[in-house]
Amino acid sequence: MNQKQVDIKAALVKFRELLDGKMRVYMNACVHCGLCADSCHYALANPDDPSMLPAFKINQITSVFRRYHTILGRLLPAWTGSQALDRDYADKLVDAVFGKCTMCGRCGLNCSVGLNTGQLIRVTRSALVEAGLVPRSLQATVDNAINTGNNMAISEKEFVETIEWLQEDLQLELSDDSIRFPINKKNANILYTLNPREPKFFPLSISAMGKIFQTAGENWTLSSNNYDVTNYALFSGNDNEARKISGRLINEAKRLGAGQLVLAECGHGFRATRWELANWAGEKSGIKIISVLELMANYIKDGRLKLDASKNPERVTLHDPCNLVRGGGIIEEQRYILKNAVKDFVEMTPNREQNFCCGGGGGMLSMGEYSERRQKAGKIKADQIRTTGAKVVATPCHNCIDQLNELNTHYQLGVKIKTVSEILAEAIIFGN
Repeated sequence: MNQKQVDIKAALVKFRELLDGKMRVYMNACVHCGLCADSCHYALANPDDPSMLPAFKINQITSVFRRYHTILGRLLPAWTGSQALDRDYADKLVDAVFGKCTMCGRCGLNCSVGLNTGQLIRVTRSALVEAGLVPRSLQATVDNAINTGNNMAISEKEFVETIEWLQEDLQLELSDDSIRFPINKKNANILYTLNPREPKFFPLSISAMGKIFQTAGENWTLSSNNYDVTNYALFSGNDNEARKISGRLINEAKRLGAGQLVLAECGHGFRATRWELANWAGEKSGIKIISVLELMANYIKDGRLKLDASKNPERVTLHDPCNLVRGGGIIEEQRYILKNAVKDFVEMTPNREQNFCCGGGGGMLSMGEYSERRQKAGKIKADQIRTTGAKVVATPCHNCIDQLNELNTHYQLGVKIKTVSEILAEAIIFGN
């Protein structure tokens, strides 16, 4: 847990504050039909553990609701299954909503009464924020973003040097000294964001986008200070911190006079800034926000990129990030790109909105205390990948890439994990 003193009363106050009409309906909606059991990767990977069932987790939350917000729950707590929130039970809730759920939304999609389980889980996380009960490692990731501008705590000097090195490297690769990776350029058509793991660990993702922008003739720029597309406060449940993190990107786009803000391949980052920020801020951003997948698909459609799919001859499958697809509505763009950029594309089953979470969402990758559960729950995804016979797994999300890389090793899948932009860049025909 974080270093804030535990305050159960503050959690109950926040819980009450978040109980609008819709949430009160959700608190009474579950009919215990059991359909969620077949929808949840945690439940499927742990068939002998009832605490992994979404309905079980929801009941842990609604028992607190009944205790404090229903007459019978107050008068007859044992009869109604109501539960007072004390420190011991709060710890159980932490384990349930942070340690056994990625808020992937698949169970809600298949719920017989349309219960939004992911939203209930996040409301509970928000209440636990007020109690000071966010897992320390998750909160540390948020704190890095708040205090340094990115969740990897990369200094501006280190970032600029990395970008300059990548620019020189691409100039050599393409034998073109005019190639630029512009930083803090005013009035560009695009302000492009990054996941900080790219400059830190995955620079090829940045190089791939540099190739794409160069070939498409795009007028683009990066920011040296406000480029972090990720927002782990979406996962912690702290709306104030989430608003601050995503709001920086909007403010930077306006400061630089960019025509639009293009969000890199990050599922939760897209959802946070494109859809949730308006709720956290109470107003629309006033700037056009799109996914880089939409941008790349349009480049292909508009003839700004010439592609040779034979440059990617191996079988490729696609993992759909939960927050991008179920929570963001970006579904067909990545498929359009891959079908034009690879020789042999095959879908997982199920796919699109029904695709299973890889297990790395919900902030799970930052919380080492749950790593064993995370890998075990990821078996569902590993089995999906193995069944396709693919040699390459594409996924437009670095959280997913990190988790899939671990699953690749743990379950000995023998595949390569790549972003969609890396695969597209390989297929580009240069100089014609």
